[in-house]
Amino acid sequence: MLTPLTGILLLSSSAVSADISPMEQCLGQDDLQRLACYDRLVEAQQKARLVAEAKIETTPSIKVTQVEEAAPIPVATILQSLWELGDNEKRGPFVVRTYQPNFLLPAHYTSSINRQPQSPTLGLADLQENYKPIEAKLQVSLRAKMLEDVLLPNADLWFAYTQTSMWQLWNSQDSAPFRSTDYQPEVIYVIPTAKYLGNLPLGWSMQMLQLGFVHQSNGQSEPMSRSWNRIYAAAAFERDQVGFRVKVNRRIPEQADDDDNPDLTSFLGTTELQLSWLPGSATASLTRKMSWNDFSNGSWQLDLTYPIDKSKADGLRVHLQLFSGYAETLLDYNHRQNSIGLGFMLFNF
Repeated sequence: MLTPLTGILLLSSSAVSADISPMEQCLGQDDLQRLACYDRLVEAQQKARLVAEAKIETTPSIKVTQVEEAAPIPVATILQSLWELGDNEKRGPFVVRTYQPNFLLPAHYTSSINRQPQSPTLGLADLQENYKPIEAKLQVSLRAKMLEDVLLPNADLWFAYTQTSMWQLWNSQDSAPFRSTDYQPEVIYVIPTAKYLGNLPLGWSMQMLQLGFVHQSNGQSEPMSRSWNRIYAAAAFERDQVGFRVKVNRRIPEQADDDDNPDLTSFLGTTELQLSWLPGSATASLTRKMSWNDFSNGSWQLDLTYPIDKSKADGLRVHLQLFSGYAETLLDYNHRQNSIGLGFMLFNF
């Protein structure tokens, strides 16, 4: 029979037992019982440890990947790498690299499609009534170094090729023809200048001087044939993330009977100014072609790009191009238009 005193004693006993550690509970027993008690305690501890480890292994881990914005890179660093201006950047001859931007603009709209090209010496071409103002613009441009250390220290000789096409991609009525294609082989002599002109006023530096010979033609027969040969001198300057390039062209004269476009430079211009900005992942480039004696002709072109994947700055990029003026192509050299194109910069290496 339980009395109130007995209940108090039992509660007190339970409280004391709760304060005794498992190891102490094995004391006070004979040897066999104490050994068996210890074995049970060790086995229980091992099971508890295995259960805890299993929980850790099966707990799903959440991995958070943060894509960081590309840090701005000085234009000088980019120019030195692209044109291999220093000893550390040299990659040897016959390594193919990109030159001008390589892009596909499947949505290219012009305010005035040139349905009937003409020139002073060849007259009017046939009227193409079905040409549409929306087409695609495609450019592929590659280069390779032919010789290293030519005449001057670290001066290299390059060969480049650029092909630009206007493609009536959306013109199913005429089976999507290529309206115009310009072919441009080029020889470029590149002279590094940062060693001598690396500390110009206001923080600018001159990175390189280029001397070149260019043949450009559209490969068509008369009266659509257009071509010219020229030599040029260009200088590239930079300040932090801003680049500036000035290029002066000199047309090589042709026989009057062979000149398909004698007034080409009066529309296209002889001077090219290009301002570039590389603030990080994005790029921006503004190009002005003109003649100093006639600012009404020539052209303006703005190119903006942004990477599809910010962790791969050299990968596929969205490309927006705005153009206003003359000579977006050779065939359109004397045809004024405004155009906008949207697509992708394909590759850059």
